Amino acid sequence: MTTGEGMRLFPDVEACIDCGGCVVACKRTWDVGPDRERIDIVNMLEGQEADEGYNSQQTAALDDGASPGETNLPMQCYHCAEAPCVSVCPTNALQKSDDGFVDLQEDLCVGCQYCLSGCPFGAPQFPESDEGAAQIVGTGGTMDKCTGCKERQMAGKGPACVDECATNALLVGTPGEIADELDKRDRGTFFNDEAMQVIFGDDAHLFES
Repeated sequence: MTTGEGMRLFPDVEACIDCGGCVVACKRTWDVGPDRERIDIVNMLEGQEADEGYNSQQTAALDDGASPGETNLPMQCYHCAEAPCVSVCPTNALQKSDDGFVDLQEDLCVGCQYCLSGCPFGAPQFPESDEGAAQIVGTGGTMDKCTGCKERQMAGKGPACVDECATNALLVGTPGEIADELDKRDRGTFFNDEAMQVIFGDDAHLFES
C-alpha cells in the first residue's frame, strides 16, 4: 500500500489485540518519553461479551444495533482530510500540508488546547499539563502528537506502528487502498459517518457498503 504523499492512517479494530506493540514501536523510533503517548489503544466495553453471533465482528454488530463486546481501538492522529484541529488552532501551529500530513509547528503553539477540544480522536497531547500547567487557559505547554512517521514515509518506509503491528491492525495507504483492504478482510470501519467524513473528506463514500 502507498506511503507518503496522500496517505491516511486507519485502524482495523477487529484485528487489534491490544498487545501494545504499536506504542512501543513509536516510543522506540522517536524516543518518545514515558509522559507522552502518540498512539494509544482505547479498550471499550472491557470484559464484556458480544451479542450472540457477533464474536470478533464489532463493525457488523454496530451496523445491526447489537453490542460489539470488548473492542480495542488504536487511537492516534489519522491526518484527517477535514482536520478540525487545524480549523480551531488560532496560531496556525497546525497545518494541513500539501502532501496530506497534519503538521505541527511547535514554536507557534501557545498551549491553548483548542485542538484537543476539536479532535474527535484524542490525538493532541499536552504532556506538560500533568504538571498543573493546564489549570490556566493557554498554559498547557506545547502540544505533541503522532507525526505519521512523515520522515520514514518520505523515505519509502511505513510508519513504525504499522510496520511492527503483529496483526496488521493498522493500515496506511490512500483512501481507496484502505477501503479495498477492509473489503478484502470483510471488515467495516467502526466509525460513524461524521467521523469518516472528518478523516476522509470527499473520499468517505469509498467506504460505503
